Amino acid sequence: MNGGSQRLAFIGFGEAGQAIASGLREEGVAQIAAWDILFPHAEGGKLKQAAADMGVRVASSAADAVRDTDIIIAAVTAASSLEAARSVAPHLSGNPFYLDVNSVSPGRKQETGKLLAGKARYVDVAILSPIHPRRHKSPLLLAGPQAEAVTPVLSALGMTASIAGPEIGAAAAIKMVRSVMIKGIEALTLECFLAAARAGVVEEVAASLKNNYPSLDWGQIAEYNIERMASHGIRRAAEMEEVADTLRELGVEPLLTTATVQRQRDMGEMGKQDKIRVTLDQGRARMLNAISAAAKDRH
Repeated sequence: MNGGSQRLAFIGFGEAGQAIASGLREEGVAQIAAWDILFPHAEGGKLKQAAADMGVRVASSAADAVRDTDIIIAAVTAASSLEAARSVAPHLSGNPFYLDVNSVSPGRKQETGKLLAGKARYVDVAILSPIHPRRHKSPLLLAGPQAEAVTPVLSALGMTASIAGPEIGAAAAIKMVRSVMIKGIEALTLECFLAAARAGVVEEVAASLKNNYPSLDWGQIAEYNIERMASHGIRRAAEMEEVADTLRELGVEPLLTTATVQRQRDMGEMGKQDKIRVTLDQGRARMLNAISAAAKDRH
């Protein structure tokens, strides 16, 4: 079966689901359905409109979305990954591939794989870069007994995948452990530059950091990392809770990771405010001033 004739279903149609679906539609995949638990609610209106605009069928339920599908892509919030699998399990037929792209611990992925055993060909998938701008072409890391079987299928869809190993959880482990650093650095960036803004030494601190990291532009890094936290901190906090679970599974106490959860969540909550959102593309000085003022208002 060529890529264009595959039937796909998305469970979860937020940023990741929309990005992947839009890329696949441009690849010529005609039959794509989507379901999101927000669809029946007012806040789901934008998600449904996004689906309609790109030619994705808005399903009436999870069961409707996965009916007669070849590939399911689960892209929900971290806390909902197991429930998403439960919502489709009774309605699966034809042994479709189930691509779990959610940022959750290896243990959660293994639990989900067991839940879907005999009903779907479960694949542990880790997305190893921001979903934009490459969308469906973002590098994927696959793991589990079905990883080799699904790789040529994904290639036919224009997707890029490599295999971490035959055990479910191998891809998740890499994604989770690297997040200790990636999202931890984001949180440290906020804490460092927020203090620098209040001390009036933002440019001096950015310049000083080049003494230790001469290849990095810390002014640009500050803008990028803090914007990501403001825009996605709540979701990132949920992912970091999964990272903390991963560390516990490995016998490592997640001291800094749990602090990162709080920083990410706090910044995500503040990032909802219009007075912060309007500064996110106006440079680090205005952004940090707005965040500093909002943080003072909260205390």
